[in-house]
Amino acid sequence: MVYLDHNATTPLDPTARDAMFEHLGKEFGNPSSIHSSGRKARAVVDDARDRLAALIGAKSHEIVFTGGGTESCNLGLMGIARAHDVRGKHIIISAIEHHAVLHAAEHLKHFEGFEISLLPVDSSGVVDPYVLADLIRADTTVVSIMHANNETGVIQPLEALSGICSEKGVFFHTDAVQTFGKLPVRTDLPGLSSLSIAGHKFYGPKGVGALWIKAGIAISRTAHGGSHENSRRPGTENVAAIAGMAAAAEVTCSRVDSESTCLVPLRERLWQKISSTCPTSIRNGDPSRTLSNTLNVSFPGADGEALLMGLDLEGVCVSSGSACMVGSIQPSHVLLAMGVPSETALATVRFSLGHSTTESDIDIAAGAVARVTKLQHGLAA
Repeated sequence: MVYLDHNATTPLDPTARDAMFEHLGKEFGNPSSIHSSGRKARAVVDDARDRLAALIGAKSHEIVFTGGGTESCNLGLMGIARAHDVRGKHIIISAIEHHAVLHAAEHLKHFEGFEISLLPVDSSGVVDPYVLADLIRADTTVVSIMHANNETGVIQPLEALSGICSEKGVFFHTDAVQTFGKLPVRTDLPGLSSLSIAGHKFYGPKGVGALWIKAGIAISRTAHGGSHENSRRPGTENVAAIAGMAAAAEVTCSRVDSESTCLVPLRERLWQKISSTCPTSIRNGDPSRTLSNTLNVSFPGADGEALLMGLDLEGVCVSSGSACMVGSIQPSHVLLAMGVPSETALATVRFSLGHSTTESDIDIAAGAVARVTKLQHGLAA
């Protein structure tokens, strides 16, 4: 099997698995308990919080552990918007956000009286900071723009965007789920208010994530219960997963530069082989500002679902975009926002590489693409 779907999820790093193991066995205490077993669990959570904070240049108490990227994005956007709605109920998000942000914003609009403005992208999938500046109003409370897109890998000008939000006095949240472990991620940008990550995107376990929220910014919880996580996110912390996420984060962040250096040539090798055997194929997103591991390709005239099924039968695991949209026959909202025609968007495959990807994997995948697309063209004829 050739696995080229790392933007959907990554395999668990052995270091993370080892960090988790102890807390899945004899050390099973509740970190809110005051006895020795509980104190040991609390120490593990606190240690993981310290380690994650150090990786992004944050303070430990600014880290909130969550159940994953979706919850982190919900809390980062909705939590700030609700806590500061007296300042205004206008929110700005980009047109290519993950549904964890899009649907959270839609909920605020339809059920809580917020107004949402969509920040457009150009044909390369990049937002314009000057357009953002024009969209910000006196009643704008929160801006949420992802660091890099999960489907195309296109990286946004985060520093310019956060700078504008700082100048305008509005909160700025970024979904860094796809960039943490692939790019240097820091929290010291002027204007940056909150940032979301998810463990399983950087070789950690599924079902755990974190939200960084700058000290002093009030946040309204999106779930209700106990006073866990300094009363910001109720629920008993998943000690084993948190330990595994911290371990994976350290390993992955230590190889950010070396992995990028290795993956760019592999990604370009894949594109060169695909474009040579499928000359009508289209590469989506500006490769000069795309994550080193991500290649998004449209095959005009092909059936997108048949492409994925054909590649799966060939032993190649890829995706049509966001893994959260599996089973959907709707074209990608990301590609539509970039001006890609609906029928072309439906015939699109996302290839996302990981640190274990080899030249052999690339050659096998490229050969499979050639055979599957040839078969589709034959059937169409």
